[in-house]
Amino acid sequence: MTIRKLTLAIALVAGAVSALVPTASFAQAKEQFFPVLPYRSGAYAPNGVPWANGYVDYLKLINARDGGINGVKISFEECDTAYATDRGVECYERLKGKASGAIFQPLSTGITFALTEKAPNDKNALITGGYGRSESSDGGVFKWNFPLMGTYWSGADILMQHITAKEGGNLKGKKIALVYHDSPYGKEPIILLQERAKMQGFDLSLLPVTAPGIEQKATWLQIRQNRPDYVLLWGWGVMNSAALKEAVATGYPREKMYGVWWSAGEPDVKDIGEAAKGYSGLVATGEGGAVIGDIKKFVHGKGQGTGPIEEVSTVLYNRGMVSAALGVEAVRRAQERFGKGKVMDGEQIRWGLENLAVDAKRLKALKLDSVMKPISTTCVDHEGSRSARVHTWDGKQWQYASDWIEADTSIIKPLVRQYADKYAAEKKLTRRDAKDCQT
Repeated sequence: MTIRKLTLAIALVAGAVSALVPTASFAQAKEQFFPVLPYRSGAYAPNGVPWANGYVDYLKLINARDGGINGVKISFEECDTAYATDRGVECYERLKGKASGAIFQPLSTGITFALTEKAPNDKNALITGGYGRSESSDGGVFKWNFPLMGTYWSGADILMQHITAKEGGNLKGKKIALVYHDSPYGKEPIILLQERAKMQGFDLSLLPVTAPGIEQKATWLQIRQNRPDYVLLWGWGVMNSAALKEAVATGYPREKMYGVWWSAGEPDVKDIGEAAKGYSGLVATGEGGAVIGDIKKFVHGKGQGTGPIEEVSTVLYNRGMVSAALGVEAVRRAQERFGKGKVMDGEQIRWGLENLAVDAKRLKALKLDSVMKPISTTCVDHEGSRSARVHTWDGKQWQYASDWIEADTSIIKPLVRQYADKYAAEKKLTRRDAKDCQT
């Protein structure tokens, strides 16, 4: 063979190979990027880790079981925030350039506050399922924020409905104490509780706890002196178990304590065991169901589990799993309009989030029907659903103590409008009109 023929043969082979193997840029273009902002380090890691593992396991499941979202594989990258706002912003800045718009789920109200002004300029949507700014459920002002499945105002309202029912519908003259993480997170329910205190005639006392919340002796000394009828716990991480230990030490009945959904997981009670018996809290997800079997088969069964298999189906794991599912379904919804099998950009993903339509039939198809309630969003309603159950620790495990309770929108909606309008005025934002809602 002459040199010229050899050169031509090599060129033909190279061309054939290049036609079969996609270039790096093409492969990247066919992936839907999901940034992950967990905290696997720091004082809040015991609670942050199971959430993060559930989140990542679900993304892995969609790739392994389904081949991606209508054929578009998911890629992701973690950046540990340690639940610190400054690190959260750094992680956001580091990951935002990995795609032309993506969904960020910061799992921190402080980080959410910091990103609320940044994300719209970058065309990145924020899912803050069960946390963040409560007034951001108003999509007329907060175009890029999606506090799906309940805000802290919804959570506080559900707890107060449950307690009111226990007291026969009358809380007049009762004393209720809020023991809260002294941060944007812990302060979120105060507005709603103050509104209900005015309506129902109960006395509300506010007891902030300095982060991380290990030292609470002074707080529980006040509780022992004042003997409130109920204590609401708005803690996170080590603060929750520390509060329960102090309740035991001061003799405050755990049956009179109720936590928000971030204060009622296994890490909060497992080391206290029988002594925490009677403590109750909110839970916005179910026990697991068929999707858990798929995660064990397609992810853990293939040696790809993110954490220990024993934590699969625990409260915080399920919450992380559902959070990932919401993001995946937003992309899937966007593909229905903008093209199945295509990578969605920030504007398209935002449209998907604003037009979620995950009904009971769809949840069953996703094998999530026992894990979450149907959710449907609109231009003006970025919360989509707002219900939870109360479960009670029996000394060994959580047991449901109520049916699903839906937040009272007749109380919450006026507050949402008031504070969303206030935010818009401060930031010089114009409320979206009907034309903007259709785009």
